[in-house]
Amino acid sequence: MKNLSKILKSTAMVMLLVFAASCSDDDNDDPVIIVEEDNIVEATQKTSSLSSLVSALAKADESANNDLITALSSEGPFTVLAPTNDAFSSLLARLDGFDTLDDFNNEQLQDLLATILKYHVVSGAAVGSGDLTEGQIITTLQGETLVVNKASGVTFTDAAGEMATVTTADVETENGIVHLIDKVLIPQEALDALSGVLLTSITDLAISVPSLSILVDALIAADGDLPTVLASDGPFTVFAPTNDAFAAFLEANDFAALSDIPTEVLTQVLLNHVVAGTNLSSDLATGYVSSLSTAGPNDANLSMFINIEDGVVINGVSTVTAADNKAINGVVHIVDAVIGLPNIVDHAVANPNLTSLVGALTADGNTTFTTLLSNSETDFTVFAPLNSAFDDFTNPSDNDINTILANHVISGAAANAASLSNTYFNTAATNVDGDNLSIYVNVDDGVKLNGTSSVAAADIVATNGIIHAVDMVIDLPSVVTFATADPNFSSLVGALTAEGQPDYVSILSTATGTDPAPFTVFAPTNGAFANLAAVPSGDVLTAVLNHHVIAGANIVSGDLSSGLVSPATLEGDTLTFTIDGDGNVTITDGSGNAEIGIIAVDVQANNGVIHAIDTVMIPDTTN
Repeated sequence: MKNLSKILKSTAMVMLLVFAASCSDDDNDDPVIIVEEDNIVEATQKTSSLSSLVSALAKADESANNDLITALSSEGPFTVLAPTNDAFSSLLARLDGFDTLDDFNNEQLQDLLATILKYHVVSGAAVGSGDLTEGQIITTLQGETLVVNKASGVTFTDAAGEMATVTTADVETENGIVHLIDKVLIPQEALDALSGVLLTSITDLAISVPSLSILVDALIAADGDLPTVLASDGPFTVFAPTNDAFAAFLEANDFAALSDIPTEVLTQVLLNHVVAGTNLSSDLATGYVSSLSTAGPNDANLSMFINIEDGVVINGVSTVTAADNKAINGVVHIVDAVIGLPNIVDHAVANPNLTSLVGALTADGNTTFTTLLSNSETDFTVFAPLNSAFDDFTNPSDNDINTILANHVISGAAANAASLSNTYFNTAATNVDGDNLSIYVNVDDGVKLNGTSSVAAADIVATNGIIHAVDMVIDLPSVVTFATADPNFSSLVGALTAEGQPDYVSILSTATGTDPAPFTVFAPTNGAFANLAAVPSGDVLTAVLNHHVIAGANIVSGDLSSGLVSPATLEGDTLTFTIDGDGNVTITDGSGNAEIGIIAVDVQANNGVIHAIDTVMIPDTTN
């Protein structure tokens, strides 16, 4: 005959039978209904909260080796500890592969069920709760013992060290006495047979595995009572580092012992091994999930990158060596390395879709970016081009690749997708004057950058910022880039590209260092054009548009002062600036129109700067 535990494992894999539920949700406090001369079985059958016990007795008796119903209907006397329906529901939840009592569907399993039931019966005595004493040892019909505890109510402790509490005591019947209890008690014989099938909490599972003893010590040492958390309902998926993994982690970080790790750091490291939900190995897919660690910016949950291309690898550093250790509140996957708290560089290196980016960042031994993006004192938002984006990028303007890469980094802010709006940020890239380039974010339809590059995967959270993977490399912007990307300038773009106008797109795309770049552009918004009685055309429109552009100068807001007269515009007239006591800047145009407001300053392109204005400026038409 096969070993019982093997049969149980095999049965659990194939028996997912659908029957009417054996465990009802009736209240466990229903009293046992006694009719004169009812025996224990008859009384139990009349009590709705014990219907699962009745079903269990019948199921066990399907084996020719058992006749429990007849035995408990006999003269006795007996003392019966009667598990309620909820108690049986809890037991079935702990049995891997058992959905109902009907899954005890062969003789060996039915005999096992009989063993468990007989552990709840004392033969030859009807023992009332008042007759029990603290620490009393009771021998059951099954042959093993239970321990009585009366410190807080009446409880019985089984072979697993778990306690069942009496919820209704001293129900007298014709052939004995019944005490209703809130848990099914398990004898050692059943514990041995159910090895690998009877699920415990994640915490108890870890305690039972010798190679996870340091993990258990770490959980105890951390903040937040993690052993209790991982014994709660969950469910959780835990990637559990072995003792060897912890030893390597301690050595790599110059810690002599767990006690040397700051408690806050230890807590976040441990939480970074926990994911909400039950994720068996068959459920895992290559991609990002959020761990329970809140070590991200503004207490955001850190991202965890799971790669299943060759086994299961976490964040590129930790491999699952023993998967799918099921617990009653989730699953444990044992891993060979501690999963540290990833910064932006760690995430970039771990993701095979970002290898081209990593290669570009570190080309020729360059450490500028790896040093910058490993900085734990500053938060970053990084728009990370995918490998396919680099494959498609030809660098048409022959811009410096390091400046292009810096143009994908916002320093000083960790912006998740939900916080983004139609706005400008400054990037880490600079023009020849040292001014930080701008990047325009538009969220009207997804998240688009400078009108060309879209976010393909958002909110990869690291300890020092957030990564958004993008589908195109973001080249260095010209003033045309922002004019066409920002919908607030659509009327201006329409005027610049109107029939009969010069090729402003080519002119304003001229690279810095090539005449007439750089440019300072005072860009009227759509509202400014709407306020015109009529939009001019032909040569008049050309003169008006030229009056908004100063060539050969990158004039930022810091260069302006009250009374300053600008260099000549492309039209030939100058502009005069006024700054009031509150720092508001207004412009007087060539025709003397004053109080022209600058409503947004310093949209910095690589070949110039744009300032948005609320009025279309008119040149002097008399000269």
